[in-house]
Amino acid sequence: MALDFEKPLLELEAKINELKHFTNEKGIDFTDEIVLLEKKAREMKENIYSQLTPWQKVQIARHPARPNTLDYIKALFTDFYEMHGDRFYGDDPAIIGGIARYKGMPVTVMGHLKGHDTKENVTRNFGMAHPEGFRKSLRLMKQAEKFKRPVICFIDTAGAYCGMGAEERGQGEAIARNLMGMSALKTPVVSIVIGEGGSGGALALGVANRILIQEHAIFSVSSPESAASILWKDGTRAREAAEVLKLTAQDLKGFGIIDEIVPEPLGGAHSDLAKAYKLVDEALERNLQQVLGSPVDELLEARYKKFRNLGQFG
Repeated sequence: MALDFEKPLLELEAKINELKHFTNEKGIDFTDEIVLLEKKAREMKENIYSQLTPWQKVQIARHPARPNTLDYIKALFTDFYEMHGDRFYGDDPAIIGGIARYKGMPVTVMGHLKGHDTKENVTRNFGMAHPEGFRKSLRLMKQAEKFKRPVICFIDTAGAYCGMGAEERGQGEAIARNLMGMSALKTPVVSIVIGEGGSGGALALGVANRILIQEHAIFSVSSPESAASILWKDGTRAREAAEVLKLTAQDLKGFGIIDEIVPEPLGGAHSDLAKAYKLVDEALERNLQQVLGSPVDELLEARYKKFRNLGQFG
C-alpha cells in the first residue's frame, strides 16, 4: 500500500527498476543513469522520513504491512505456547499471549494483534480487545508473577473495543483492573509500542518498568479521529488533532512518558523486516537486562514513581 507522501519516491523507484530491466534484458547499458537515480532516491527517502508530520506518522503506524505482535513473537522468541481464555467468559483473538523463551530465558509475552489483510483484521477485531482479552492478559501476568517470569508486552491498538457487548461485560472495569494489577505486579515488565498505542486499550498493557516505542509508532490518550470528534464534533479534522495530541515518539520522549525510542529502518519497519526485528531485539534485551535481578520492592517502587512523576513540570 502506497502512502500519499511516498508516491514520488515510488515513481522514482519504478523508473530505476525499468532501467535495470532494460540493462539486464535488452542489453542497453543504463548503469550511469541508474547510479544517479538511486542516489537521488536515497536522498529523497531520507528527506521524506526526516520531516514526517504527526499525521504521516499515524499513517505509517497503521500501515497494514507493518510487523505485528505475532511477527515479532515468531522472529524473536522460541518455544512459544499460546494460551487462551480469561476463565470468565471466553477467549479474545484481539490479544495474543502465552509463554516462550527469550534468549533461552522463560518469559510471558503478549500483545494486541492486528491483521495484515481484511480477513485477518476481522478475525482479530482490528486489534481492539474486548474485556475478556484484557482479563486474559492479566491472568497470564499473574501466572508470570507466580513462576517469576518477566513479562514482555507489545502494544498495537487503536483502542479498546467500545461495542455494546464489550460494555455490558465490563470493559472499563477490565481495563482498570489491568492498571491496578500491573502496577503491583511482582515481576519485571517491559512494554513496547510497535504501531498504534491508543487510549485505555493501550494503557491496559502499558504499566511497565520500561516503556519503549518504535520511531514511527504513536501513543496517545485517543485516536486522532476520536479526539477530533470529541473536541470539534468533526472526525474529518483528524489530521489537525494529530498535531495537537503530541502523540509521536519524539514528543513522548520529551515529556518523559517513554523511556527509549527504538529506531526503524529507513522507510519504516515494514520496509525492512529483518532490520526492524534486529533493532527491536536489541532494545528489548538491553531494557530487560536493566530490570532483571532487581529486588521486588525496588521494582514496585520504581514503577510507582515512574507513573506518579508523569505530568509533573517545573
